[in-house]
Amino acid sequence: MALGGGIFTTENKVLPGSYINFVSTKNLVNVFGERGIGAICGAADWCDEKKIIELTGESLRDNSFRIFGYDYSHEKLRGIRDFFKNGSKLYFYRGNGTTSTAASCRYCTAAKKGARGNDLRLTIEDDIGGKKLVEVYLENALVYSQSVTDASELVNNEFVVWNGESLENTEGMSFTGGKTGSISGTDIAEFLKAVEPYYFNTLCAVADLEDYVLMVLEFTKRMREQVGRKFQCVTYGIAGQNYEGSICTCNDAEGAPAENADLLYWITGAVAGCPVNKSLTNKLYDGETPIRDVNFTQSVLEKRIKEGYFSFHKVEDKWRVLMDINTLTEFTEEKSEIFSDNQTVRVIDQIAEDIASIFCNYYLGKVPNDEAGRNSLWCDIVKHHEKLRDMRAIENFNEDDIVVKRGETKRSVVVYDNITPVNAMAQLYMKVTVE
Repeated sequence: MALGGGIFTTENKVLPGSYINFVSTKNLVNVFGERGIGAICGAADWCDEKKIIELTGESLRDNSFRIFGYDYSHEKLRGIRDFFKNGSKLYFYRGNGTTSTAASCRYCTAAKKGARGNDLRLTIEDDIGGKKLVEVYLENALVYSQSVTDASELVNNEFVVWNGESLENTEGMSFTGGKTGSISGTDIAEFLKAVEPYYFNTLCAVADLEDYVLMVLEFTKRMREQVGRKFQCVTYGIAGQNYEGSICTCNDAEGAPAENADLLYWITGAVAGCPVNKSLTNKLYDGETPIRDVNFTQSVLEKRIKEGYFSFHKVEDKWRVLMDINTLTEFTEEKSEIFSDNQTVRVIDQIAEDIASIFCNYYLGKVPNDEAGRNSLWCDIVKHHEKLRDMRAIENFNEDDIVVKRGETKRSVVVYDNITPVNAMAQLYMKVTVE
């Protein structure tokens, strides 16, 4: 007869044998949320079905022609390139699909909407074996080629959709009728719905109409305060938002449309990519888009800071971020002036996201709500904060600042936390005594 064996929960086995449990030593949880991720709703000349496109700097370089219809170095992509000056990942939504139209010719329609389709050109010529060689060019680039007996064999692809018209030779048939529309309120609403499940640090809809800005602002407030998703939105030109989750610029891009799209791209990437222990104050603007050259006076710059604008100012021949601030301008006992500093917001948002992740992934429904379980949670929070301290994101931290207690029910846990964020130097006051 076989002896007993396996693992045990309690010492209640009947058969003789060896019951052995293998467990790992206690490792403190090391969760630290990724930064550098942005979500942008922007207009494009090559618009397909409404969906989120995940981009990195590398994937943009490799696939820009297929995704956007332009070579990576093209002027039309400078805004997205500017995002990747500081950002690492972009969830992009082509938000002008409802207002754009697709170009077409006698035999087919552009697979995507927008003015870029007008640069498509079709050629049909005799091929060997009595077939027709059908080729599609986007400007001078061959994007599709197929030899067929008749039109029914043509394959729809990422550049054109065929209509079944009988094929006749043509040296070059241009596409016409493509139109790039502007972003609409419907587009922004659908973008916000589509992007909600994603994790990102900054959110931007490239539009300056007040109604659209307020849509993004209200979405940001709901996500931050009701859902617990911590990110900041980047907007243009609407003063008086008075919210630490919103960053608003009033600088204009040279020669840009009303939306000042390319400048918003850079800000979205810079804020997303800024480490939790750093500030964008005095950061050099390295975007490709020239900022409109206006000689701002000291009083104008002071006014912009007081109004909560994320502004740029010129130092010699370079543009720099004036102050890394958000739109919070009315301070209370609960939200003092320190909450208007984006470095502070990055720290508290990092803590909120990370501690929620630690609890949901390692404790929720898994660890008993007793003294040992709460002590384990306390240890993980302390370890997390010690990392922030070592990064010089917070200071004067003591483990006694963290208290974990049982809540009002047997299932609830209450955490009391006390932190002091570190802010980068911004002003120098110097007193020199001369004898």
